[in-house]
Amino acid sequence: MSRTEDVTRPLLEVENLTVGLGEFDAVKAVSFHLQPGEILGIVGESGSGKSVTCRAAMGLLPGAARASGRVTLEGRDLLTLGEADWCAIRGRDIGMIFQNPASHLDPLRRIGKQIAAPMVRHLGIGRREGMRRAIQLLDDVGIREPEKRARSYPHEFSGGMKQRAMIAAAIGCGPKLLIADEPTTALDVTVQARILGLLKDLNRERGLAIILISHDLGVVADICSRVVVMRHGEVVEQGPIDDVINRPQHPYTRLLIDSQPSRKTYPGTKTEPEQAAPLLSVEKLSVSFPVRRDLIGGLASNGESFLALDGIDLQIAAGETVGIVGESGSGKSTLARAIIRQNRPSEGAIRLDGQDVHALGGDALTGFRRRVQMVFQNPYDSLNPRMTIAEAVAEPIWRHGLADRRTAQMQANELLEMVELPRALGDRMPRQLSGGQCQRVGLARALALKPQLLIADEITSALDVTTQAQILELLLRLQRERALTLLYISHDLSVVSGICQRVYVFKGGRIVENGSARQVLSAPQDPYTQELVRSLAQLGPVNPAPVFLPV
Repeated sequence: MSRTEDVTRPLLEVENLTVGLGEFDAVKAVSFHLQPGEILGIVGESGSGKSVTCRAAMGLLPGAARASGRVTLEGRDLLTLGEADWCAIRGRDIGMIFQNPASHLDPLRRIGKQIAAPMVRHLGIGRREGMRRAIQLLDDVGIREPEKRARSYPHEFSGGMKQRAMIAAAIGCGPKLLIADEPTTALDVTVQARILGLLKDLNRERGLAIILISHDLGVVADICSRVVVMRHGEVVEQGPIDDVINRPQHPYTRLLIDSQPSRKTYPGTKTEPEQAAPLLSVEKLSVSFPVRRDLIGGLASNGESFLALDGIDLQIAAGETVGIVGESGSGKSTLARAIIRQNRPSEGAIRLDGQDVHALGGDALTGFRRRVQMVFQNPYDSLNPRMTIAEAVAEPIWRHGLADRRTAQMQANELLEMVELPRALGDRMPRQLSGGQCQRVGLARALALKPQLLIADEITSALDVTTQAQILELLLRLQRERALTLLYISHDLSVVSGICQRVYVFKGGRIVENGSARQVLSAPQDPYTQELVRSLAQLGPVNPAPVFLPV
C-alpha cells in the first residue's frame, strides 16, 4: 500500500496535554498525532513523560493525577470519559503492551485464559471459542505448540514468550491502536528482533496503528515512520524518522543519538594488554542443577540434572576487559556465579592466580572475596531495602574488618563521590533512587573492598542510553584509575564491541566462538554469532518506513 500522511483524519490526536502529579507536572503541553496504520515512536529518558502521556490515552493515570488538554480517538475526547466508558474502550479499541510482562500477567491463571478474557468480555463470545481464538493468537505471535502453551502458567514462559503472550492478549479484540511501552527493554538482541518483526507484521497485515515507547533510538528507527522526542515532560522535537535521526535540530536529540552504543566511542578501552600469566583461568568447567518436579507438599528431585555449563575454557589477563555475550539461558550468569562461589562446579576448576577458587577456606577465602566482586543486573534486588545507601556501601568495609563503623561510614561517603553521587543521597533508601543512581550505588559497594577483578552482569541492560553511557564511562574511568580487571556480561553487542578487548560467545552452556572483539563481532564465523550480529538494531542512516492503511 502507498505511503500517506494527510489523506485521512488522524486516528489519535493529543493536543496540549498536561498531566499533574501533586505539585509536579509530569507532562507539559504535549501535542502530536497518529495516522491510521502508522507506527509512531516516542523516545526519551526515564522521567521524560513518555509512559504518562500514553497512560493518559488509556485512562490509566493514578487517581490523584490532573489531566488537561485534549486526547481524541477518532474525534472522541477520551479525557472526558467515565470509568464505564473506559472499560469499554480498553482492550477493544486500544490495546497496550506493558514494559514488564511478568508484572501484568496473573501468576495464578493459565496463559490461554488470560488471552481469552478480553475477547469473552468485549466480543461476547463463549469461553470455549475464546480459548480457541487464544490458541490461534499464540500461534500468530510465533509461540510453538500453542495448544500446550495455552495451558501453561506465566512462570513457565521465558521473557520473550511472556512479551508475545502480552501482544496476543492486546490484539485479540482487533483494536485500532496498540501502545507498546518499552516492549524490548532487557531482552536479548535475537528476541528483540523477533518482537520488532512481529510488530511490523501486525502493522502490515492488520493495518494496526502502533505507538512504540522506547529509550532506544535504534529500535525506533527500525520500525517507525515518525518519532516524538520528549524530555522533562515536554516535546523537544518531532517529525519523520529520517529527518530527526539524520538531521536533528535539538541538542537533546543529538545527545540521544551520540549516546547510542553503536555510535559511542570509549577512549583507551581497546588496547591489548601485555601477554602475561592469566589472572583468572576457567578450565573445562561444567555446572549442572538437579531438575525439580512439583509434588504434593513441595518439590523433589527425580534424579535428572540440567547441564547449564558444559566444558568452559576461559582466561582473563590482569587489566583486561573481556566480554561474554549470548542469549538468556546461555550460561553467562551461571559462570559469573560460579566464579564468586555461588554455583559449585560439577567438573573442572576456576583458578585465581593459580589457586583453585572452590578449594579455598579460612583467610584465603576471605582474601578471595575481597579480590573478586560482582555488580548485579538489578540493583534494587542486590541492595538491602532496610539499609540507607551509605550503610549499604559501608557494610562490606566493617564486616571485613578493614575499618570500624564510623570510619567505614566516612569511606562510604568518599565512594559515593567516586561514583559521581552526592553525599546527600547517603541518607536515602534504595527505593528513593532512580535505576541509574542505584546502579552507581551497587558499583560503589563492589569497589569498597578494592577488588582486583570486577564482574559486571548486565548492569546497563534496562537503563536509558544516556544513563547507560554515563555508567560505562564511569566504570571504564574507575578501571583505569584502579587497574581493575573487568569481566563484562551482556546481550548488547554494541556495548561489548565498544569497551572489550576480547569476547566469548555463549550458546546453550558452551562457547561457540571467541577472539578479539573486533574480529568476532565484525567478521563472525559461527552461525549463531552471525545471527546475533544480524539481530542488532544499530542506529545508522535511516530510510522512511512505510505507513500501512487498514483495508
